[in-house]
Formats: sequence, structure tokens, C-alpha cells
Amino acid sequence: MNRRTSLSILCFILLLINVFTLTAAAAGEADVPVFTPDDGESEIAMTGDSGLSETSGDALQVPQIRVVTEDGNGTELQKSDGYVNAQISITDTDGSVLSDDVSFKVRGNTTAMLTVKKKAFTFKFEKKKDVLGMGKGKKWALIASAFDPTLLRNYIAFDIAYELGLEYTSNQKYVEVWVDGSYRGCYILYEPVQEGKDRVDIDIESNDGKKDFLIEYEAQRVEDDVTYFSVNGLRFISSEPEEPDEDQLAYIVDTMTDIVNTLKNGTEEEIREKIDVDSFAKYYMLNEFVKTYDFDMSSVFFYYKDGKLYAGPAWDYDLSAGNENNEQYKTPRFTTSADTKNLFANSKNLYKFICKHDWFMDCAARVYKEHYLFFSNIYTEGGLMDTLLSEYGDLFARNYAPDVWNVRKAWINIQKAPLATYELNYEFLRNWYKERNEWLTDHFGLEYCLLGDADSDGEVNVIDATAICRTAVLVNNIAIDETAADADDDGEVTVVDATLVQRYDAKINTPYTIGEKTVVFA
Repeated sequence: MNRRTSLSILCFILLLINVFTLTAAAAGEADVPVFTPDDGESEIAMTGDSGLSETSGDALQVPQIRVVTEDGNGTELQKSDGYVNAQISITDTDGSVLSDDVSFKVRGNTTAMLTVKKKAFTFKFEKKKDVLGMGKGKKWALIASAFDPTLLRNYIAFDIAYELGLEYTSNQKYVEVWVDGSYRGCYILYEPVQEGKDRVDIDIESNDGKKDFLIEYEAQRVEDDVTYFSVNGLRFISSEPEEPDEDQLAYIVDTMTDIVNTLKNGTEEEIREKIDVDSFAKYYMLNEFVKTYDFDMSSVFFYYKDGKLYAGPAWDYDLSAGNENNEQYKTPRFTTSADTKNLFANSKNLYKFICKHDWFMDCAARVYKEHYLFFSNIYTEGGLMDTLLSEYGDLFARNYAPDVWNVRKAWINIQKAPLATYELNYEFLRNWYKERNEWLTDHFGLEYCLLGDADSDGEVNVIDATAICRTAVLVNNIAIDETAADADDDGEVTVVDATLVQRYDAKINTPYTIGEKTVVFA
């Protein structure tokens, strides 16, 4: 028996062993549950047009928050009413309860409009408290996601921010909320963007001539008791300090003027001395990926710390990922934020200056490449969206049922009307993320290979399995694409990869994306 024949027999035996091993393992794999929207026959008891009663089948699927206002008119509150006295009871999924007096008010801008029935809220303790293990704080935000029929866009955007490593990204938890006995639906609990050791850790009272500050880009809204200032045609709010004195405001304006002038005219070295380029690149990639409508309007934060300006933290993403009414409004901002193609964030706020520098766009592309697998996992089968649906599907169903529609009805002309079922809205969002990721992949010039296509002939078949096996047992007389050959993406080309490719060729399921394009990293 010659050496080539012996090698072939060895490869065949190894392949058989791995086929049996992987087939047995695959038998235990559970599929992601398929979501079936509520058909209108809700099991939740109704209490007139105020919403649902305080009893539901899955009471502790997520934490529950019940607020009782002093005058009992919490469901009618408007932003102009300001804070009212209230009592709050927060029940965690383990049954533990936090109860205390709070100040309670409607929060937001567009979401606070009279036409929006599902309001967002802020509640504030007298002293800092740890809420649901999210750290200590006085002030907390209940975000309604009132414009998002999937209830996913904010949550996913914040998960992207975590993945990218954006500093001071808020923790988040899905909760159910009752106000004065009226079920208000599914909310997300956040730490608001503000100064604090457990929030944005800046020193706004420094006396060393380098005071820190937190600002928000605000294009046009006008509110009482808010300090606005403009720099090079860009309008901002001084968020921290919230009420700066004359000297503090002058310091902030002078500092920002210097930074903007450097962004416009400075060298790379000079710009890097003024801003934290890493945070700017990460924040850019987050907002470029989801194309949030508000990126040229509001809810865009920057903070100055230790002599440099940083981008972030993330905030407010319900009007993102195609959730804008570009069919009714034909302005460029609506149309370009709604589609899955073209760049968007590069022409907004401070980014209109820094994105003109090729070296910065290279930094942004590097962030995208480094986290490409996460972006791709958002929409793939069994990925982030499916995981969230598997965990919270029942909660989303209760909030989409027709008999609670009046409680959470919030759609206005700025945003597309929802599709007929949750399932359709979910699939729209999944496809939007997929198409967006594919466009950005092409735009940033990421190269592809076909996973499993070891010989680079455009097909994945048993010839690739043989080539991989030859490489694995150190017979290297066949040149292969090792990135494509690494079918399980573990950084090595082994006989397991050959087995996986053989299974793919035999149309046996594997947990890997064999036969699909995968990015090649430089």
C-alpha cells in the first residue's frame, strides 16, 4: 500500500469519526422558538380604556414597576406638569421589592407630544438607590419605545454600544410598568445621561482650569431653564453643569470653539490632542450602522474630560434602522436615514468636520472590521434578535395585541405606520440590519471568501473537504485559502473543518455559516 493510499484511508476514517461525533452533538441542539403574534384573543384582563389590570400570566418574566401618583392622574400627565409626588414599587424577577417615595414626570421631546399615548417617564429618589442591580443613582429613565413597533431598536443599539466599548453606556432592562393601576406596557429602564460616579464620571467642579463638562447637540428645540450655546453654527445644550454660571459657560464655549476649529483645520496630530479619536470612531460606527434619524437633531452627547473631548454616551434609538416615514417626507434627512444604503452620520454635527479626514474614516472602518461578526450576528438565524425574541417574545406579544393598542398607540406622521403583525415588523427590521451590514461591508472594502471553499473555485463540496483534510494532516501539496477552510472559525484548520464541509455538501445541518460569504480581515 503506497503512502497516498494510506493517507486517503486515514482521511476517510477521520471524517467518519467526526461525522458521527458532530451528528450526535447536533441532535441535542434546540432551535430558536418561532414567534407567533397575538391574534387579538388576549388573556390579560382589561380595565376599560386605561389598559390592562395588574395581573398577567407571566408576572415576573421581567421586573415590574408600579407608580402611584399623589393625585392619581399619572396617566394624564404632560411634560409641562413637571415633577409630581409619587410612590414607586419595583419588583425584581426574584421577588425582591424596592419601595420608596419619588418625584415622577413625563420625559422626552417628540415622545412627550400630546398625540403620544405611551409616554416616557423619569423618576427620582431623594437619595441614590441601586435599582435592579444597575448601580446607584437618584434619577432613572423609563423609555417607552413608543415609536418602535418591534420594541427592539433601542435595546439593540445599546448592545452595539456595549460591544464597541463606548464608555458610560447605560445598563438596560426590559420592565413592565403600571401607573395609577393602569398598565402602560413594556418599557426599558435606563440610567439617564448625566454626571456621576456610576454615570458619566467627570469632574464638573474642578478648580485646575480644566473643568470637565457634558454637552448635548440640539439643533432647534427651545425649552425653559435650559442653557444653549452655539459654536461654528452648531447648537448645543450644557447638560453638566446643568445651570452654568457666566464663567463656566464662557469656558465651555471657548473650549468647544477651539476643538471645532481644530477638527476643521488641524492636522491628525493636532486633532488627536483635542479629542479621543477612539471614542469618536466607535460612536460614529454605532450611529452610522443604525442611521438614527435624530443624529442631526438631538440626543447626541459629548463629554470633556481631562483635557479631551469624548463622543457619547449612546442615547435614543427608537427612530433608527428604517423606522422613519420617508414615503411622506421627501427631505434628504428622512430619505437617507430610512434606506439601507449610503453614509449618513458623516455629515452630521461634529462629524461633518472630522469625517472629511481620510485617516479618521480609516479608524471608523477598523472599528467596523473588528466588530464585524457582532454586527452580522444581530440578524442571522439564532443571533441577537432571535435571542431577544426567544427571551421576551411573550412580553412583546402582550404589548402588540390589538386590545391594548390604545394604551401604547404612539405613531405619528414622523414615523412609518407599523405593519399588520409583530412578525412582519420583526422581519422588516431583520432585513434592514442585514442589508445595512452588506452595504457597509462593500463600502469599507472588506474582502469576502466563501466559508468552506478551500480551493477558491466558488463552490463548497467534497473536494474542499479533501483539501482541508490534506492540510490538517500536513500534506501541503494543495494550496488552500486558510480563512475559507477554517469552517468553525476557531483559528485553526483541522479535520473537524473537513468534516463540517463534508456535512454541508451532504446537506446535513451545522451550526456554522458554511457556504456563505464571510469577511476576510486584513
